[in-house]
Amino acid sequence: MSREVRDELKDMERFMAAAIDEARTGLREGGIPIGSVLVIDGEIVGRGHNRRVQKGSAILHAEMDALENAGRLSASDYRRSVIYSTLSPCSMCSGAILLYGIPTVVVGENKTFQGPEDYVRSQGVDVIVLQDETCIAMMTEFIENNPSLWNEDIGEEE
Repeated sequence: MSREVRDELKDMERFMAAAIDEARTGLREGGIPIGSVLVIDGEIVGRGHNRRVQKGSAILHAEMDALENAGRLSASDYRRSVIYSTLSPCSMCSGAILLYGIPTVVVGENKTFQGPEDYVRSQGVDVIVLQDETCIAMMTEFIENNPSLWNEDIGEEE
């Protein structure tokens, strides 16, 4: 494995760990354990976690929170960014990713929920799915213990 690939994998692990920390913060706050970070040029510029419960929000998923917390950015900033999410982005969050031209999405896991990854890929976005065991375990346990809240979050009937 080349040094460049090793460095890229190390960065990916570091940024996903930051997203996992955000997910854990959300869970501690009584919310849904999904976290996200927006990275530009190797630096985290926005952090977020699902805060629908905490803020009584209809749209404050982790990716939306990370984008909001990054503040206003230029189109060129978005086009060299990477967004990390502990869970496959839903249609709403995928739409924001497409709107801003974010070229790469790194997904912690898509076993408990899979958003429109194929569509996002068809629009030229590189979607990398890690199937991270920590992300899978966190969401599996949450969904088992909170099925009504989970269904509300993804717009499903019970």
